[in-house]
Amino acid sequence: MAELAASLVVGPLVSLLKKLSSSLLDQYNVMEGMEKQHKILKRKLPAILDVMADAEKQASRRGGVKAWLEELKTVAYEANDVFDEFEYEALRRRAKKNGHITKLGMAGVKLFPTHNRVAFCSRMGNKLSSIVEAIKVLVEEMKDFGFDKLQPEAPAWKEWRQTDSIIVDTENIVSRFRDKEREKIIEVLLSHQSSSGDLLVLPIVGMGGLGKTTLAQLIYSDPRVQEHFQLLNWVCVSDDFDVRNLAIKICDCDASETTLEKALNKLQEHLRGKRYLLVLDDVWNKDVDKWEKLKACLNQGGVGSAILTTTRDKEIAEFMGTVANNSSWKNKYHDVAILDRKFIHEIIETRAFDLQKTKPEELVELVGPIAERCVGLPLAAKALGSVLCNKTTKEEWEDILHRSTTCDDETRILPILKLSYNDLPTDMKQCFAFCAMYPKDYQIDVDKLIQLWMANGYISDQNKVPAETMGKRIVNEMVSRSFFQYEEQRRIGYSSTTFVKIHDLMHDVALSASEKECVCITDEFFRSGEMVPSAARHILFETSLDKKRLNFLFGTTKEKFPPIQTMMFDRSHYYHLDVPHSSKFSSLRALSMPRPKAHLSIKPKHLCHLRYLDLSDNAGIEALPDDISILYSLQTLKLSNCSSLKRLPEQMKHMSSLRHLYTDGCTELECMPPELGRITLLRTITWFVVGSGLNCSSLGELKDLNIGGSLMLKQLENVTVRINAKAANLENQKDLRQLSLDWTSGEEDEQQCREVLQSLEAHDGLLALEINSYQGTSFPSWMGMLKNMVELRLSNCSKADQLPELSQLAELQVLHLEGLGKLPFLCSSCTSSTFGKLKDLKLVNLQVFDRFWEATHGGTVAFPQLEILHIEGCKNLASVLREPYGGGDYTVARSAFPELKKIKLKDLYSFERWEAALEIEEEHALFPLLEILVIKKCPKLTTLPRAPA
Repeated sequence: MAELAASLVVGPLVSLLKKLSSSLLDQYNVMEGMEKQHKILKRKLPAILDVMADAEKQASRRGGVKAWLEELKTVAYEANDVFDEFEYEALRRRAKKNGHITKLGMAGVKLFPTHNRVAFCSRMGNKLSSIVEAIKVLVEEMKDFGFDKLQPEAPAWKEWRQTDSIIVDTENIVSRFRDKEREKIIEVLLSHQSSSGDLLVLPIVGMGGLGKTTLAQLIYSDPRVQEHFQLLNWVCVSDDFDVRNLAIKICDCDASETTLEKALNKLQEHLRGKRYLLVLDDVWNKDVDKWEKLKACLNQGGVGSAILTTTRDKEIAEFMGTVANNSSWKNKYHDVAILDRKFIHEIIETRAFDLQKTKPEELVELVGPIAERCVGLPLAAKALGSVLCNKTTKEEWEDILHRSTTCDDETRILPILKLSYNDLPTDMKQCFAFCAMYPKDYQIDVDKLIQLWMANGYISDQNKVPAETMGKRIVNEMVSRSFFQYEEQRRIGYSSTTFVKIHDLMHDVALSASEKECVCITDEFFRSGEMVPSAARHILFETSLDKKRLNFLFGTTKEKFPPIQTMMFDRSHYYHLDVPHSSKFSSLRALSMPRPKAHLSIKPKHLCHLRYLDLSDNAGIEALPDDISILYSLQTLKLSNCSSLKRLPEQMKHMSSLRHLYTDGCTELECMPPELGRITLLRTITWFVVGSGLNCSSLGELKDLNIGGSLMLKQLENVTVRINAKAANLENQKDLRQLSLDWTSGEEDEQQCREVLQSLEAHDGLLALEINSYQGTSFPSWMGMLKNMVELRLSNCSKADQLPELSQLAELQVLHLEGLGKLPFLCSSCTSSTFGKLKDLKLVNLQVFDRFWEATHGGTVAFPQLEILHIEGCKNLASVLREPYGGGDYTVARSAFPELKKIKLKDLYSFERWEAALEIEEEHALFPLLEILVIKKCPKLTTLPRAPA
């Protein structure tokens, strides 16, 4: 994949250009005596970037250009390291000016023995001169190659993509599988003429190789469709979305001397009054102006006209539906389903034995496992079947089965899937190629992935838009383009974490694109006898590791160590080693540490480039060393579940680049270090522990920060004055989505608790609120005004006898109440919409709870979307519905729990009936969709609910 080399070079070059212009370098005069070299780089780098597109075009056919790109990439990475050192020195000088080194005492002096100005300038001057000389040589060679500095023509890799309406599904296997999808879309097409007459647009969406074009061909060639439409036309669009050319193709008119205006006029006349079907295959463009021009002509067709499109991008599908003012297509686009395994099996077997007279049993047995490698893509099945057709021995078939990738030159799958990759902007290419570090089927934590992209310089703040926001946009774009698929949003602790997965074949594309920069070390890797490639920069260890294995992978001398930037250790494995000797990994940007046996052995003075450090789950750490505060470039520090950790470095306030601090699960943490608010970039603090000592940060340190995501405030009993709580300024933390408030002992003063909670008013964009061990009798009114709140969890609020006004929480989906011993009911006044969106209701150890509501107003109260009902330890509750359902006389038109799927009842000693009425009409069921019913220790209950499912 020589043609992809340039995309891995542009990223480091762009990153380097940003660092060249950093105001910090000038502010602290760190390039004193090196101004000439600095100016040379500022001139040379843009000249190189100007020709990168041409270099990428030529790399596939000129070996010298490929080698030039490789050398350029090496120099670009080395230059980034050098300018990271300049930036670090600027940050160090700023910290020194603010008293940091003095506070560290003699330890601080020992950390920076060579950081006097003369020694620094001499050392860095030599490094910079070497970089400049290398760049000069590359620029001269660039001229020798004759790069034209012009954007290349449309790349050849899309030219072959031209398709037409002829079905190539010769075995009719895919046709049978797509039958339901075909019928669904044909029904919409044929019934559209009776509607308002708006132009109908039906996008068909899916990743490359999934069979979108085949489905469109099946629809297009169906006799009913051919008979229904007066005019049918098929146009393969690909990347050439030129309105003039498209109009000419649709009209099938002479292209010579046809202007845009003439072409559009001809198109209008061609379509006027006719009911037409136009297929636009392989659409990549979402230019509003171009679509509007085309739409003006396409609207000239007769009633019932429709456009059927295929695209890999869900955003394009949504966009096309919007442009067409399409109200008829409920979902706006049709997601193509992956093929069932039996159809994949059939495709492979049909193709593999096409030229063979017999089907050897030993080969037939291998069809199933090979079908698994196709992960539902008909393209992969056809390609592998065609390859197997010429293989006649079991050994040859097993070779295909056991290859690390099914995307290679022989199968020809890669060029098709590469279309999506090549269409990505350069920064996204680098982000996606990085994901080759993960093994197949790996659940990737989205926030962690974005932080790793940031650590490696792939994304950064742009025009006041935070890098984290840019990262989320990239992830959403990747999902839209079928590179990623969202797995789930899983609750971990009190917060939620979103995961994505990469489709297996797209993972092969990432592997190919990364060009051995990304490596996943598994047991299989060791069995192969390989060493870490010299090009490797990002490594994930997915296997146990000891010192012997480590030395085998890298060698024992510094010279043999590749310049690793990312080193991650999977915590499901054990590592019999201390942290790798950090001087050998001095280029590290991201490090996820293995669990040490006893103490933490990390040497921050060797890790000036470090931006991401994960020490999570290290139960042996009681305190972080003070010198960790010299990691001035660190952006993310993860200490989650370091259960013995008691204190953070007192000088942490000097870690000015820190954006994300994870302290959740640090149950022994006594307080936050002083003046935490000076780290103005902080966006994440998962647990803020309020201390009582002088060297602790108060809640007031939060006021000038922009905390997002999840925040838990712990040990709120230490907030003794209401004004201290108000100083947290939670009302203005607009990016905060989940808030947890925690008192520790449960013996706090009631009035003090109430005043503190009143002062911690959150903004109305909050999605989840959790309160633990609050000792007030009631909750403040602001809780009832969180109009966007989706989750409310209250536990061990033992004195509370009423809840906030639930009737105003229209978006509430999860309500968990536990240990509210004085709560008699959920709300005093309920309406029909009070629980309209509630899906999960949990009531545990509510000692006096005996009914759901005190009174109803405005009609029937029901739980129309409730799926999970868990009631435990509510000894006074006698029935699920105490009040007659529907009014005074018990009449049932429908169930109050139409969506309920799971009920768990436990320790309900008064529970004896499901509803107030003794009888119910035979045809109605209280829980019509119930799937799981768990009942324990409910001695008075004698009947099961009527639940047909």
